Amino acid sequence: MIKQLFFIALLFISSVSLAQTDDIGALITDRPDATESPSLVRKGFLQIETGGFYTDNGDDSFRTKEITYNTTLLRYGLLENFELRIGLDYRSTEFESNGQQLGEKLNGTSPLLLGAKIGIAEENRWMPKMAILGHLSMPFSAGSDYKPENTGMDFRFSFDHTLNERSSIAYNLGARLDAENPELAYLYTLAYGYDLTSKIGVYVELYGDFPEDSSANHLWDAGFTYLANDDLQFDLTFGSGITEGQNLLLSAGLSYRIRKK
Repeated sequence: MIKQLFFIALLFISSVSLAQTDDIGALITDRPDATESPSLVRKGFLQIETGGFYTDNGDDSFRTKEITYNTTLLRYGLLENFELRIGLDYRSTEFESNGQQLGEKLNGTSPLLLGAKIGIAEENRWMPKMAILGHLSMPFSAGSDYKPENTGMDFRFSFDHTLNERSSIAYNLGARLDAENPELAYLYTLAYGYDLTSKIGVYVELYGDFPEDSSANHLWDAGFTYLANDDLQFDLTFGSGITEGQNLLLSAGLSYRIRKK
């Protein structure tokens, strides 16, 4: 699946135009890491962030394998400091015990994600760039295999510090109420990014949550980004869990910005 995504990406990159040279600058995305950026899409611009990922969770006695074939986030700059967000995934899940499949595979769309991001402050010396964002997951929009009974929600504050011309630190603090699990979980992310060149960036990230009545979950990931031009970026991510649970995460995707005419 990852190889297929990169093949499609290579075909796509060959068909796009060269980077534009105006003063708008390169797009800033909310993928591939779990940390959401405090940067907003410019007013009147549409940004499409999409890809696929594979996760392997559990152990030999009970294992869950999931492929998300298309995880798409649409971001539209409605105002100078207000961004609308719509997300939709199509995924497949299978369960195994001691190498044998349990039951039928699940297939379908996840609940539609509706949200917004609001800019709070620009970076100023020791003060970070800040934004707040939140989402609602709508049960009625999900496929039958993934339709929860309740509406899920999340919110987080997003921060970003520039360390120097090549590196920065970003982090999120917030909370989540999953539609399938009514237990409130407090979440965090911390990501360090470094520009190897003007086109290639790398990052490493620690993230997780603290459910009110369950043990905490801590995970890590790392990855690469390639800026083909100011409006097109490709990414690749790999990761795993620190606490018990996630054995492997693989992800690949792209982000594309459509400019206001």
